[in-house]
Amino acid sequence: MTEKNLADLTATEAAHLIHEGALKSQALVEACIGRIREREDDVRAWQYFDPDVALEQARHADERFANGEHLGLLHGLPVGIKDIIATADMPTEDGTPANKGRQPDADAACVRALREAGAVIMGKTVTTELATRFPGKTRNPHNLEHTPGGSSSGSAAAVACGMVPLALGTQTGGSVTRPASFCGIYGLKPTLGMISRQGVTMQSHTLDTVGVYGRSTQDLALIGDALSIPDPSDPVSYSRAIGGLAATVADRREKPAPRFAFVRTPAWDKADSAAQKSIIDFVARHSHAITEAPDPVIFETIIDAHRCVQHAENAHHFADIEARARDLLSPTLREILDLGRTIPAKDYLDALALRDMAYRELTALLDRYDALVCLSACGAPPRGLESTGNPIFNGMWTLLGVPTVTLPLLTADGLPLGIQIIGKRREEHRLLRNAAWLDRAARV
Repeated sequence: MTEKNLADLTATEAAHLIHEGALKSQALVEACIGRIREREDDVRAWQYFDPDVALEQARHADERFANGEHLGLLHGLPVGIKDIIATADMPTEDGTPANKGRQPDADAACVRALREAGAVIMGKTVTTELATRFPGKTRNPHNLEHTPGGSSSGSAAAVACGMVPLALGTQTGGSVTRPASFCGIYGLKPTLGMISRQGVTMQSHTLDTVGVYGRSTQDLALIGDALSIPDPSDPVSYSRAIGGLAATVADRREKPAPRFAFVRTPAWDKADSAAQKSIIDFVARHSHAITEAPDPVIFETIIDAHRCVQHAENAHHFADIEARARDLLSPTLREILDLGRTIPAKDYLDALALRDMAYRELTALLDRYDALVCLSACGAPPRGLESTGNPIFNGMWTLLGVPTVTLPLLTADGLPLGIQIIGKRREEHRLLRNAAWLDRAARV
């Protein structure tokens, strides 16, 4: 297998070869380094990358294999880390000059979990400013004149062009889902609290969710198993059985076909005509499995509720950095913080109450279907790097704390467009199984 081929392996394929002794981590990491050297000047996915550090980790992984030591789920696999997630041996600058040179003393809980699973921490990927709206330097690997989305722009772009098979992102609005859609890869925004946020720069305690990118649903399950560890230091973390996602997705035993409900959502009018046509045609082609269903009535106000919660909590969590370095923040972020401070307490509390009411209506709909289907974005990635695109198709699910999977099954205007699959809270096993079924059905 050539170096170029190695860089394009899925994480699941690479993990199997490494565990079988047919592939060394060093060879895989060297292939990824080669891809970074080939494409980084154009794509600009990395905020911090040191090939010597990556290769040293890979050599250590190969030594452990040679010595017969226990191998973790991600043994020898390169993983990119969004640059709002703390790393003890690499800077974490949060995409802002206000934190230039910031070096954490310890890894975030999710990074520790990756290391314990044997992963090679490849480097830090570009984020938008404090994971909000102001873009970073990354460009879309499919067309450099278009945005890769945000805020997890570098992570999605790096996976999309073979720089790493796996990467971490975070989502407060649409920051995992939208970049997956724009970059044509697989993304999982799990249930709020499935992956610990300890050590992750926070902008909203109600919304912030650590998510993952890969090249297949099996990849999402593989890294999900490594990261799904209850953590009492994160108030939203919860107790549950650990593992089993990868086994669930890999299980191909015959089962009844899942039933999906296509929902347009209150964001439908914001989608462009090419995106609307793309998903309507997809639903028509798969009408044996997908039925259109009306949106729950309460969803009419959920987009505004999400925005209210996010802006109010932004103002709270960014108060210290604003006091210290407001002049180093973008005008875009300063405007958000100014707005957040004006939100009345009643509006904020009403938005939180709406979240619980809307989830009850969503579960009633999901009692009749196995999962929901909707657009992942308003359309293809917009031209230009001034905007990361509109997250309006994502924020409602982030507010509800439900898991979503993005599948790269559509196109619009010749560029990638994802389908978003939504399930009940804490049902990643079921959601990933159903997403994998739809992914296979769409590719027959």
